[in-house]
Amino acid sequence: MFGWEFPPHISGGLGTACQGLARGLSGIPDIQLTFVVPKKWGDETGECCRLIGANQVILQQPLFPGSTGPGQAQQISLPSGIIPYQTPEQFWAEKSKRQAKQVRFVEITGEGTVNFSGTYSESLFSEIHNYALVAEQLAREESFDLVHAHDWLTFPAGIAAARIKGKPLVVHVHATEFDRSGGEINPQVYAVEREGMEYATRVITVSQLTRHTVIDHYGIHPSKVITIHNAVEQLSENQKACLKKGLPGKIVSFIGRVTLQKGPEYFVEMAQLILQHTNDVRFVMAGSGDRLPAVVEQVARLGISDHFHFTGFLSPEEVHKLLSISDVFVMPSVSEPFGIVPLEAMRFGVPVIVSRQSGVSEIIRYAIKKDFWDTHGMADAIMGLLNYPALSGLLSKKGREESGSRSWDQTAEEVYNHYRQLSYHFHSL
Repeated sequence: MFGWEFPPHISGGLGTACQGLARGLSGIPDIQLTFVVPKKWGDETGECCRLIGANQVILQQPLFPGSTGPGQAQQISLPSGIIPYQTPEQFWAEKSKRQAKQVRFVEITGEGTVNFSGTYSESLFSEIHNYALVAEQLAREESFDLVHAHDWLTFPAGIAAARIKGKPLVVHVHATEFDRSGGEINPQVYAVEREGMEYATRVITVSQLTRHTVIDHYGIHPSKVITIHNAVEQLSENQKACLKKGLPGKIVSFIGRVTLQKGPEYFVEMAQLILQHTNDVRFVMAGSGDRLPAVVEQVARLGISDHFHFTGFLSPEEVHKLLSISDVFVMPSVSEPFGIVPLEAMRFGVPVIVSRQSGVSEIIRYAIKKDFWDTHGMADAIMGLLNYPALSGLLSKKGREESGSRSWDQTAEEVYNHYRQLSYHFHSL
């Protein structure tokens, strides 16, 4: 299984979902799971699976005699046609030689490994390419029956590993470029996504909303696209303990990346509408992203800074603390393939308002659902929850029960059933 992040080093819901699925699969006796990330930091909570960092995989073969000194070119010969280099001079020296078309170059460390940032850096496409090269090497060394790749960043790695051994590939679509970009798609990202989906034996989407996007916008045949909804981890006893609020009044929270996709500006508009009628409410926006400066400016321009708090990115533990003191959670996403945080909020008994343009709205009943652009409707819903204890109490009680009814074990069982179908099909060929 290839992923791009794994807790505690996460930037959003992708890593959380990967960990939840890995834990669920680890409870199935027939599964032996190896999870690969670009960079292993050493403090990952990987007790549920064998965790490998691509940054620890040695690509370099033994050196030729006499070439152990610093600054000397180091050549290897691999069936994959990878040639490592350590300096720009060495790269151009090797590049200028006559090489077969399939030869590729990758910069390595002195230990023969590839450096990965472990983040979404400016050199993202280069890291995705190098990740696929490492996946080829791993595929030659490892024994496996099936490859599972999460989101577009790992699709090239998944293709490389599956192709080496001729094994089935499952790609897991947690979001598409149409969700992230608001329609102004990056053609490079779209091409990577489409290649992964076309090569895959099975495409798993996290919602019917995303399934329709995959079929309609990527031209993938409906027969190989299935929907398996995400789940949420159950609360420990320590997490169930409520904290005391350090702020007066009611708290309405937004938790997520501050990007176009998540609709942060609509959350601010709701806040302004509510503060026209009451001063006993505070709004917390937890997260970071490219829209954060513009949103901070919007709050200042509307004159509601005294009632607005920006926390920046929060760790999972800090998210739990915020949810435990929240009176309402709002997710006004413009395009949300799934959305795990509303389920987490419901675990804490927090009444939830979500946009109809979200995958999670497909599976939850005890939440208020509005169109993302309907800020007046959402503001009215927030006021209703804050002012009518019977309504908030009903959503709190029923929401807690509903969120506890779907576990990662169930999601993993659904994934495993498709693994078995694919394995049977390949063994029959």
